[in-house]
Amino acid sequence: MSEHTAPNPATEPVQSEEEIFEQKRIRLEKRERLNAAGGLGGGAYPVAVPVTTTIPEVRAKWKQLEDAPDSQSGETVGIAGRIVFQRNTGKLCFAALQAGNGQRIQAMLSLAEVGEESLAEYKELTDLGDHLFVSGEVISSRRGELSIMVKEWQVAAKAIAPLPNLHAELNEETRVRQRYLDLIAREQARTNVVTRARTMASLRETFAKRGFIEVETPMLQTMHGGASARPFVTHSNAFDMELYLRIAPELFLKRAAVGGLERVFEINRNFRNEGADSTHSPEFAMLESYQAYTDYNGIADLTQELVQNAALAANVDSDREGTHVVQWADGTLFDLGGEWNRISMYGSLSEAAGVEITPETSVAELQAIADREGVEVPLANHGKLVEELWEHFVIDSLTTPTFVMDFPVETSPLTRHHRSIPGVVEKWDLYIRGFELATGYSELIDPVVQRERFVQQAAEGARGDVEAMKVDEEFLRALEHAMPPTGGMGMGMDRLLMALTGLGIRETILFPLVK
Repeated sequence: MSEHTAPNPATEPVQSEEEIFEQKRIRLEKRERLNAAGGLGGGAYPVAVPVTTTIPEVRAKWKQLEDAPDSQSGETVGIAGRIVFQRNTGKLCFAALQAGNGQRIQAMLSLAEVGEESLAEYKELTDLGDHLFVSGEVISSRRGELSIMVKEWQVAAKAIAPLPNLHAELNEETRVRQRYLDLIAREQARTNVVTRARTMASLRETFAKRGFIEVETPMLQTMHGGASARPFVTHSNAFDMELYLRIAPELFLKRAAVGGLERVFEINRNFRNEGADSTHSPEFAMLESYQAYTDYNGIADLTQELVQNAALAANVDSDREGTHVVQWADGTLFDLGGEWNRISMYGSLSEAAGVEITPETSVAELQAIADREGVEVPLANHGKLVEELWEHFVIDSLTTPTFVMDFPVETSPLTRHHRSIPGVVEKWDLYIRGFELATGYSELIDPVVQRERFVQQAAEGARGDVEAMKVDEEFLRALEHAMPPTGGMGMGMDRLLMALTGLGIRETILFPLVK
């Protein structure tokens, strides 16, 4: 990138704490000198610098100069960027300035252009990591590198802490705990942020084209519900009452559906006081949507369209633009296109286990299979055993996007009974990359049956199930005013990014919670 040889990462020494401390001391002295010279509004942290354009704009406009070494554009620009490489020797200094999106341009400071005093101050006062403003002509260096021949320069923000070695791979702990360094050092980290933003925009665009309205529902709730999960509990001093951080927006979005918002969605933050691993985070982003006068089949069609459009958005500016084939971080190509498979939970489990399992199969029979396979199921009932056995036998065989249809009634208290199969509810889970990405229902809208399900959940809670729901009288009151036949869907946004990028959940969340 610059007119010097980059250091060899294999021989680059790792800085000790003492060396870092000494660097900070020296940089603080430089800060004092800059502040003493700059006065109010200037110094090491000026209020503003006279930027006229950006590094990406300069690179786009004058790209042709890279094919014409030692040439001039005749245009003077003022740009700013972070110093990521630097060579200060003799009468000509070089600096690589990096924009926020990772694009770089070379700044050249010569004795002839800036003068002896200014060049000496530059050498003495600037360091790697500083934000630097430069003004000068856009040129091509003798080696054909797009550059700025600097006439004026100014420190835009002085870095007190040194940058990590940009030629070496940051370890995972540094990437997660100090994401700002990750964003400076690693293109993949910046790409992840852009991919997420494009994905969210794509989801909203798809919903808008289908006539959906985006709403917001409370994060602090007097009763947790909408999913089987353990909540975070807090206390409101103003109301002197116990509150729960939202585990799902479902029960409030359904209130909106009762009120006449027939196509509604929310992209929100949820909180579940449970384990954390490569696919789970205690705080996570989630999409939920509800569409009146459709069922779980129609909502599956919508979900496939949402994900496939997100894949198109993620592929913008790549060699796969216009396709549903995404490239994961390890280089694997994964095709999200076409019509996705839809399989029965009971049918696929029976085939994989080599024995017929139906909604009528007893708990004792299921427990015997679980014991034989070494599958432990706490607080086992029919539904939990079926789902755990399905994960044991089937999940690893799903290599393409697949809707797993028709779940046991015991594990889906907010879903209506299957219209033709007793003991089963009209629910699907979407599996991509071996994990559950989304779930969809034909929503339960009968308030009498819903009350029975809540009561059953309360009984499970009394048995010790910390994830069981309580009887929500306010929601039941709303449901008694009649909710139209509705299909609903919930999808983890962090997991959607995992499906698009092949990364773990801590990489798809910009600032994940870490211990």
